[in-house]
Amino acid sequence: MKISVLVVDGTFDSGLASVLDVLQTANELREELPQPPPAWQVSCVSPHGPVRTAAGHVVAAVAPEAAPAPDLLVVPGVGHKRPEPLLQWVTSPERKPVQDVVRQARADGVPLAAACTGTFLLAETGVLDGLPATTSWWLAPPFRLRYPQVALDETHMLTHAPGVTTAGAAMAHLDLALSLVRESSPALADLTARYLLIDTRPTQASYAVPSHLARTDPAVSAFERWVRDHLDQPLRIADAARAQGTSERTLQRAVDRVLGISPLRFAQRIRLEQAAHLLRTTDLPTDAVARSVGYENATTLTTLLRERLDTTPGRLRRQALGRT
Repeated sequence: MKISVLVVDGTFDSGLASVLDVLQTANELREELPQPPPAWQVSCVSPHGPVRTAAGHVVAAVAPEAAPAPDLLVVPGVGHKRPEPLLQWVTSPERKPVQDVVRQARADGVPLAAACTGTFLLAETGVLDGLPATTSWWLAPPFRLRYPQVALDETHMLTHAPGVTTAGAAMAHLDLALSLVRESSPALADLTARYLLIDTRPTQASYAVPSHLARTDPAVSAFERWVRDHLDQPLRIADAARAQGTSERTLQRAVDRVLGISPLRFAQRIRLEQAAHLLRTTDLPTDAVARSVGYENATTLTTLLRERLDTTPGRLRRQALGRT
């Protein structure tokens, strides 16, 4: 498979390196399998020639038309961590040549893959319209507001749509690259993950900080504070709205607009975040932890932790002790 990796000035160093290192490692491990898949031929491409990464390293790159016709175009993230500079970057007229590369690849039927902030570049070109996608969990609110036509779910580590794969924050570049290897050989992907010590991480939900997400909107932030002040009490959205001097419907619209979920679902995220913190840092029985965050018993809490965060009370306690 011929893979073109689209690099731009400000490319996130570890994201780019993760993609290149995983594919190179897979190439080196191929012969350990009885029936190895074909090797990957990787080219760094840029419409501007050599580029300088976010950390100041120079990456050699060739023009897209000078590289072998790709079977896949990969778009790593860029180094912006905050919404404002990222949106300024992705909407700048200077990005047009890069966006044209993405649009041309899509028009030619070349599959696309992007991770972290690279998903903004795909969304800006319109290739994600009407498709499911994920992105860096902390950038989900501005992504959702600018690209409402994209079916965003930032809890996913990886999202697959016809001809497009997107991945979550920063180190999700590893997950993205492994998924590319897995498409050719699940056995080789597993072997590569073992060599590089990459764990399976199906969701970003356990990493997300609800208070950070809520901070982007005053109404959502006020609701988040209200939930934290009433963690051990039954949740009534009408009471929360009344305390904020607004209607239940207005509150629901605000949370959905910013976070893409209902107030109830967001409150559950907050409660599960606090429960996970208590399980990792205290010796409280699981029943006591459950009651402290508004659930009747350990069974309810365990079910929600498994469904929403892909973990269990026992696993959280073992992780806190340094055991898997």
